[in-house]
Amino acid sequence: MYQSKIVVTFRRSILDPQGKAVENGIHSLGFDKVRDVRIGKFIEMDVYTANRTEAEQITKEVCEKLLANPIMEDFSFTVENHKHP
Repeated sequence: MYQSKIVVTFRRSILDPQGKAVENGIHSLGFDKVRDVRIGKFIEMDVYTANRTEAEQITKEVCEKLLANPIMEDFSFTVENHKHP
């Protein structure tokens, strides 16, 4: 079994109003050196296969078909060995 950790964010060319609001809040707290705040989604999922390549392919397809809007969002992921307790 493998665990996929996925990050989905708006593309740099897309306005991120939530990120801008958080950036303004950070500045109001006095942290003026913080810039370009972006908000995204973090997803973890277990992939029940014995093959790492298959786990990576499944993760990629799930991202492309469901988790990320290919017009507005980018995604990245890692796949790690996972032993369920």
